[in-house]
Amino acid sequence: MHHRAVHRSPLAAASWRKSSYSQGEGADCVELARVPAALGIRDSKDPEGPALILNPLAARALAEQIKLSN
Repeated sequence: MHHRAVHRSPLAAASWRKSSYSQGEGADCVELARVPAALGIRDSKDPEGPALILNPLAARALAEQIKLSN
């Protein structure tokens, strides 16, 4: 009998939360999830769609760029 390894995304069991900047059911909602040594980001309207997985350095750089753009 052959066994196949199953690779699960670190986001599969993640606990997602909507950004505090998202308002209600608006068009610009994102959700965040902390996973081991990373941060997941996805569109709240498409939870089964693609998600970004950023390491801590990239997550900080993204946050800084967002702050600068406001």
